[in-house]
Amino acid sequence: MQILLDTHSFLWWISDDPQLSKTARKTIEDGANEVFFSAASAWELAIKNQLGKLRLPNTPEAFVSEQLQLNGFRPLSITVSHSLHTASLPAIHRDPFDRILVAQSQLEQFAIVTTDRFIRQYEVSTIW
Repeated sequence: MQILLDTHSFLWWISDDPQLSKTARKTIEDGANEVFFSAASAWELAIKNQLGKLRLPNTPEAFVSEQLQLNGFRPLSITVSHSLHTASLPAIHRDPFDRILVAQSQLEQFAIVTTDRFIRQYEVSTIW
């Protein structure tokens, strides 16, 4: 299975936070699954770090690169198709980062690991 991590799921995974559900944890650690991390989540982390809303142990570039390598997560770029697909999504979620994740999930047919109740209202497969 191919799965896409929502930003909070990525952070909870790497910090071993108990807020990450057992199902999500098992899915991420299952070596048969390919785990993707979106450029949208990297962008969100960088912005929140710059605004002081998130403290990272290193620069966003170094932190994300290190965590992707350590965990074997694959980066997922944002394509023009992903961006344009957001225009066809119902106005359930106003967060542009999450709307890109939904578009990526739909177009790439990935399940999203998320607890976000708004994302779960879209026509996407979610894991929690």
